[in-house]
Amino acid sequence: MVAQPHQPLMSVEEYLELDRNSFDVRYEFIDGHVYMLAGGTADHSTISVNMTSLLHSLLRDTSCRVYNSDMKVRLSEKRYVYPDVSISCDPRDRGRIDFLECPRLVVEVLSPSTEAFDRGKKFGYYRTCPTIEEYVLVDTQRQTVEVYRRATHNLWVLRSFGPDDQVELASLNVSFSVAAVYENVVFPEDTSDS
Repeated sequence: MVAQPHQPLMSVEEYLELDRNSFDVRYEFIDGHVYMLAGGTADHSTISVNMTSLLHSLLRDTSCRVYNSDMKVRLSEKRYVYPDVSISCDPRDRGRIDFLECPRLVVEVLSPSTEAFDRGKKFGYYRTCPTIEEYVLVDTQRQTVEVYRRATHNLWVLRSFGPDDQVELASLNVSFSVAAVYENVVFPEDTSDS
């Protein structure tokens, strides 16, 4: 996410018009500020496609729908973001809509430039959305998937999954291997002396 320097605050209506008319660029909107999204690496894209494909396959015969990073999510009246993957099981989040209003789960694929934001402020924004039950972070530097699960309104529980584990998503009642998330991703050899 890259801030637009010295830009005055924008209304939600102005943001939605800007975003609808931007064919080459996507923008997130946080409390009147507009942020242009940067592109990702090949590994980031591969991991995102793997997650989308896995979840789509697992949820094929359910009422849940899987959306890629082209679908905007409305977290509140003044916050709109583009997760790498989002899932809604609510019938209101279908058809000719511009954004999801009732996501159940969101996924962010971490990159070195966005990791601190995704773990910090963006996670805080996601926590304020009452319909989100799980927040999934997928590392691009090592085979690690972290699932933050809402236990109560203000309590989130972390479960971390490594290379040989099965990721469990309780909000969707599905599981899949960490290895499948990283299919076709090559990590550099560890050259440190162990």
